[in-house]
Amino acid sequence: MVAGQLTTSVAGMCEELAGKVSGASRPVVEDVASRLGQPLRVAVAGRLKAGKSTLVNALIGRRVAPTAAGECTRVVTQFRYGPADRVDVVARNGTKHAVPLDASGMIPTTLPIPADEAAMIDVQLSSDRLRDLTVVDTPGLQSVNTDISEAAREMLFAAPIAEDVDDDSRAAVESAEAIIYVFTQQVRADDVEALDAFAKASQQMSSSPMNALGLYNKADKLAPGPGQDPWPVAGPIAADQAAVLRRSVCDVVPVVGLLAETAEAGLLTAADCEALRTLAGLDEDKRALMLASAGLFLNTEGPVDRHQRQRLLERLDLYGIHFAIAHLGANPHLATGELVRLLFAASGFPRLRTTLHQIFGVRADVIKAGWALARLDAAAASGPAADRDLLRGAVESIVARPEYHRLPLLEAAAQVTTGQVALPEAMEAEVARLALTDDAGVVLGLPGEARPQLRRAAIEAAARWRAFANGGATPSQARVANVVHRGFHLLAQRLG
Repeated sequence: MVAGQLTTSVAGMCEELAGKVSGASRPVVEDVASRLGQPLRVAVAGRLKAGKSTLVNALIGRRVAPTAAGECTRVVTQFRYGPADRVDVVARNGTKHAVPLDASGMIPTTLPIPADEAAMIDVQLSSDRLRDLTVVDTPGLQSVNTDISEAAREMLFAAPIAEDVDDDSRAAVESAEAIIYVFTQQVRADDVEALDAFAKASQQMSSSPMNALGLYNKADKLAPGPGQDPWPVAGPIAADQAAVLRRSVCDVVPVVGLLAETAEAGLLTAADCEALRTLAGLDEDKRALMLASAGLFLNTEGPVDRHQRQRLLERLDLYGIHFAIAHLGANPHLATGELVRLLFAASGFPRLRTTLHQIFGVRADVIKAGWALARLDAAAASGPAADRDLLRGAVESIVARPEYHRLPLLEAAAQVTTGQVALPEAMEAEVARLALTDDAGVVLGLPGEARPQLRRAAIEAAARWRAFANGGATPSQARVANVVHRGFHLLAQRLG
């Protein structure tokens, strides 16, 4: 991972601090420095059977995480880059048990030790997708299986986690720097509780809409009828859910995770495509009967054998089969690669990739640096008195530099967007824009305007926020307003 400007500076500060602090604080400083050089760590959470592992496979670009319930799905699993594929089951006492991937290239569904003795599964893969992103797949929350649900809550949200868990396992479940929350139905109260629990357990600057994303999975189930387009329905529903979760996530993206996994992991073969092509050539009435339900698709007599049809259902489900047959009917000579590209587009994953780049890729430097400074500040509060001023002084020296104003600005935006500090809706939106983009036109609501006009608008905004801070603002509002004022002042300087 290429370190950004912020993380490079904080890492340099940690290197200096390591030689000055006491032995009690030095491990924390060294751990922070080590984490700064690692990819952004993103936890994927949600209910049991929400399709988390399917989406993890799509993100990784390989079908490695088992999607069926088994011992391994009860344990937190970390996927990170390595020069060769390797799977280690890490016990709570710190011992590691190496296990091979199974014949299909997936993590074995059974573990070499009892699941309740496993702290985590550490998976290294030679996948370029993991060079800049470490993905943590979590057990299902609020499942009908109380043991799994409680295990997930203990592993993810207990603070602190059991003392006998090794440091790597502790970091994997406590210190995720961002979260993807997956759900397949309207958000319920315990979904919000799960996101709040993540915020309390994580040790970063804050868990907030700044670094959390919601995924409305299985959007194909929203189609009004067999073979019909679900997106006119899925889009508005996802927007409604984004409004419900606006204090917890920055956006809600609808996806069809199964299609994304099939397309991204290369699971659709030429033989699959030929079977779909054969089905596309059937009489329209016969085809409509077969596609009326999964049972009819499997059991109605036809030119494609049952085993192949079962495979198509597992790879595409009925929506994907409908979609593929429609395109093959319109273009009988469609190549497998082109069909896969069409399926990928139909999965909603392109929008997800763009959103991930915007909220995690572009902000990774800020998120990781903010997490690091928060860890150091926490170490100052709980560590020896002799280290307190040294650690806090170092943190304040970083935050005070103009080029690092994005850090307090991001924290202020998190306080506002989570409702900790109440502001009028228009002011809240302005804070978020200032924190999340460097595009002056977008920040000021004047896209395409010339630089002099943008500079005047930035000066006016800075004056407006200063007046608010010195006027009728509450103390907490004034603190946020002063941070925002300085942000607009620095923007005006940049534009000048």
